[in-house]
Amino acid sequence: MGCYILDTTVLSNFAHVRQPHLIRQALGVHVFTTPTVIAELTMGVDAGFVPACDWEWLRILEPDEGVAAMAGEFQRVLDAGEAASLAMAIHRGCAFLSDDLADRRLAASQSVRVSGTLGILLKLVKMGELELTEADRLLGEMMAKGYRSPVSTLSRLLL
Repeated sequence: MGCYILDTTVLSNFAHVRQPHLIRQALGVHVFTTPTVIAELTMGVDAGFVPACDWEWLRILEPDEGVAAMAGEFQRVLDAGEAASLAMAIHRGCAFLSDDLADRRLAASQSVRVSGTLGILLKLVKMGELELTEADRLLGEMMAKGYRSPVSTLSRLLL
């Protein structure tokens, strides 16, 4: 069991398919985000880009001064939500979940475990919570809403 800090991209992908509960189903109760990410998600909802979903179960971690300072440094190369999430993941020793390649590379350079939308879908398939066809259908819906996935089917990743 571990803990997970999610950025806006992963949350919005699951919001687009109206299945935010799948994140918790895959990762358990140690799933967190930051106030900056919630603000970004709320802006997306208010602008009509992201469907409103129930995120009541998602725990929001307030950054302390050290996390805020680290996030400020990361904002030189990352967006605010991504920077805050990565800084929190480092501070808490959690995995960082993002679908942005630059974010993932910076996280890896900081020895942070990384995953994202595909990792969650794959975990759900491996757990038997989703059939591969259903996971691929959700992936296709996410891609139709703008998710730039490196694969069009999860079967390529299940080898």
